[in-house]
This record gives sequence, C-alpha cells and structure tokens, in this order.
Amino acid sequence: MRKPFIFVLVVLGIICMSICIVQEGERGIVMRFGKVLRNSENQPLVYMPGVHLKIPGLESVKLLDARIQTMDNQADRFVTKEQKDLIVDSYIKWRVSDFSRYYLATGGGDISQAEVLLKRKFSDRLRSEIGRLDVQDIVTDSHGRLTTDVRDALNTGSSSQDNALDLLHHHNESSMTLPVNQNSMEALGIKVIDVRIKQINLPTEVSDAIYARMRAERESVARSQRAQGAEEAAIVRAQADYAVERTLAEARRQALITKGEGDAESAKLFSDAFSKDPDFYAFLRSLRAYESSFSNHQDLVVLSPETDFFRFMKRPDCLKR
Repeated sequence: MRKPFIFVLVVLGIICMSICIVQEGERGIVMRFGKVLRNSENQPLVYMPGVHLKIPGLESVKLLDARIQTMDNQADRFVTKEQKDLIVDSYIKWRVSDFSRYYLATGGGDISQAEVLLKRKFSDRLRSEIGRLDVQDIVTDSHGRLTTDVRDALNTGSSSQDNALDLLHHHNESSMTLPVNQNSMEALGIKVIDVRIKQINLPTEVSDAIYARMRAERESVARSQRAQGAEEAAIVRAQADYAVERTLAEARRQALITKGEGDAESAKLFSDAFSKDPDFYAFLRSLRAYESSFSNHQDLVVLSPETDFFRFMKRPDCLKR
C-alpha cells in the first residue's frame, strides 16, 4: 500500500511541475537549459494566457507583464527654437508588443532596463521635437501635435512621420517584409501607446526675472492708479469745499438780509411808537443816557447845570401835558 501511494504522489508532483498557468495580462517565454526555446520558425516560443505544459527540470517559463505600463519622467530642461529654456515634466504609457524581442533586448524581461532604454530614446526625441518649435507653439499645442509626433517617432524610429510613410509605401510596392528600424522602440519589442506632458515651466532664474518684471509693472500701474485717485480726491475735495463755502456765504447773506429786515422792522416799530409821544421818547432817551453815563461809579462828568442833559432832572413836570 505504501509504494503505490508514493508512486501516486510522485506522479502528481510531476504533473504539477509540468503544468504552467499564464494569467491574463501576462505572456510566458519558454526556457530550456537557461536558453530561449524557439519554434519551427526559429522564433522564441511565447505562451499566451492559459494552461500550458512544460518538461519538468528541463524547461521553465519566464512570465512577462503584458499590461500597459506608465513611466514618469523626471522634469528636464529643453531648448526651444528661440533658444529659450523650458522645464518639461512628462510621462509615457507603453506596453510590450514583441515579447521575444523584448526579452532578448532587456536581458531577460527586466522592466527597469526597458525603462532606461525607453527614457533615453524619449528624451532625445522630445529634445529634437521641442528644438523645432517656439514657446508659443509648445504652450498652445491644444491638439497634442508635439506629443503625437514624439510617439510616432519613437515607434517608427524616424525623425518625421513622412519618413515612416515613405517606408510603408516602399513596402507596399515591393511586397516585402518591412525591416525593423533599429532606432525605433519596435526593435526592443516595445510600443509607445501615449505620450503626455504634465507641466511646462520656465527655469527658476527666468521665472524669477519674469515675476520681478511683472511685479514692477504692477507696482507702476498701482502708483499710477494711486496718483490718479489722489488727483480725483483733490478735485472732489475742492468741489466739496467750494460747495460748503458757497452754502455758508449764501447762509450769511440770507442772515444779513433777515437781520437787516428785522432791524428795519424794529426801527419802524420804534419810530411808529415814539412818533405818537415825542416827549416820552425824549424822556426815555434821557434815561438811557443817564444809565449809560452813571453806570460806572468811578466816572466823573463835568457839565454845565444849564445843559439840556439835566432837563428832566431839573423840571420833572415837563412831561406833563
């Protein structure tokens, strides 16, 4: 009983070691004795997603990621057509298009090695494309022409899209296999899906100079606005002072007119009242004169006794009619 059980375990172990499962989003490169196994067409054998068999102990399967990868590039300095510096921050989306080439070109499917090669080619291509444009064209690239050209140039290895079209036209005419451009990412088994620019900034020294100039311009405008405001304030203040003076002058004029009318009315009332009794008016005036003359006990008045000033003192009966 024990030997058959061990035999079954060994068989099950061999079967498990012979089965290779490639998940969705992966591809498998078959290795035999550490070397890539090739098919009848002398191409590296690649396993698609699913269940596959291998020879235990002789063959192994190297799994490669078939999903779209995102590579963030470090912000770098580029020179435009106008010889102006820009700091460009970007990223790339790519995936493996030819797993056999990718495996051989990256030393066993090392994704970090692939990104090093991709980053180097991308930097050179982006630098070339930016060098053909000025700042305005780069900043206002609403249709993404710059990134599209960079992506196509990376995939074809050509300096322009026209060169790739010429190669394709030549291929259609000759009905021959289109040769792989060794400068393209296709030679590495990689296809660039998308190129995007996250940020475009000016270098620190340039942006500081621009901000300083903008600040100076804004301060100049602010000074002009303040001067204009002070001028308008002075005009408003002068108009207000003029209105106040005019109002006060009009009020004083009306007061003088009213006072004059009051004095005239008072004089008329006195005149009407005193004209009815002239002797009483003369007596009242004398009393007021006495009051004014003798109000200060220190005064000394020297007058003739016969003067008319003492008329009512000497003859009080002069008021009797």
